[in-house]
Amino acid sequence: MKKLFLLLVLSTSVFLTKAQNEKTPLEKVIGEKTLPAITLTDMNGKNVNVADYGKSGKITVLSFWATWCVPCKKELTNIADLYEEWQKKYNVQIVAVSIDDSRSSTKVKPTVEGQRWNYDVLLDVNQNLKRQLNIQSVPFTVVVDAKGKIAFTHSGYVDGDEFILEEELQKLSKSN
Repeated sequence: MKKLFLLLVLSTSVFLTKAQNEKTPLEKVIGEKTLPAITLTDMNGKNVNVADYGKSGKITVLSFWATWCVPCKKELTNIADLYEEWQKKYNVQIVAVSIDDSRSSTKVKPTVEGQRWNYDVLLDVNQNLKRQLNIQSVPFTVVVDAKGKIAFTHSGYVDGDEFILEEELQKLSKSN
C-alpha cells in the first residue's frame, strides 16, 4: 500500500511539474500569430474586423473584460490614468473587448461611460474572439506589435500590472 501511495504521489508531482512548464496555446504563438479576422460590434452597433487593429501600424493592447469582473474594471481604470501618456510615448491604442453575453452586454456602455474610459470598446457577445485566441478567463491582455504580431499576453490583474504592461510597450516601441 505504501508503494502504491508513493507511486501515486510521484506521478502526480511529475504531471503537475510538466503542466506548469507547458505554455498555453496562445503563448506558443507569440511573435508568429496575428489577430484573427473576426467581426465584432462596437458599443454603437458598428461592425469592426478585429484583424484591422493589427494593420494599424500601432501597438495594440486588447484587454478582455466583463462588467461583472472587478479586477477587469480596476485594470482598465488604472490604465486609463496612463493612456494619454502611452499614446504619445509608445504609439499605442487600447481596445477593451467585453465578453459579456447578450443579457449583460446592455451594462457595457453605461459602465464605459461611467468610468470615462477613452478606449475603443468591442462586444464579443458570443465569445468568438475569446475562443479563437484560446483565452480561458478574464482579465486577459493581448499585446500586438506595430507589425501585427502577438507579442505579449498576460492573465489576471493585480495593482501594478499596468507597469509591467508599460515595460512591454516600451520594449516594443524601441524595436520598431
